[in-house]
Amino acid sequence: MKISQKGLYALQAMMTLARRYQQGPIKIRDIASESDLPVKFLALILLELKHARIVESACGSAGGWRLRRSPSEIRLSEIIRMMDGPLAPFGDADRLRDLMAQDVNHRELYRVFLDVRDAAARILENTSLADIVNDQKPPRPKFHKRHSAKKNDLKEA
Repeated sequence: MKISQKGLYALQAMMTLARRYQQGPIKIRDIASESDLPVKFLALILLELKHARIVESACGSAGGWRLRRSPSEIRLSEIIRMMDGPLAPFGDADRLRDLMAQDVNHRELYRVFLDVRDAAARILENTSLADIVNDQKPPRPKFHKRHSAKKNDLKEA
């Protein structure tokens, strides 16, 4: 999984909106300033998030941008998928499952990629904007022992 610059900017802007959730609409220049983002690029990102019904805009002198839902209801996975697409290294989990079925010689490799995808997805799906804005640490998923590397294994590799 790779997060683009656009995806990172979207996450940073959403964190700003989450921090100021109770304050009403925030002007785009204030979001850009607080998040240290370019205004023009931020405007395009906010429009995409608006079309995805994650944020909304309000017109007028008291207008600006705000989250459509509480920060505790917006998952990082939702934002990343919106900006950068699937979380899996091969497009999606179904594609990995197909490769596992078709390519018997490399099945275990694809199984590792699927485990990585599933672990990343679990973390991102269980982490809300509120969690990262309030410095709360969400519970981390448990991993299979068969995929954990020992210190000696890493030195040999």
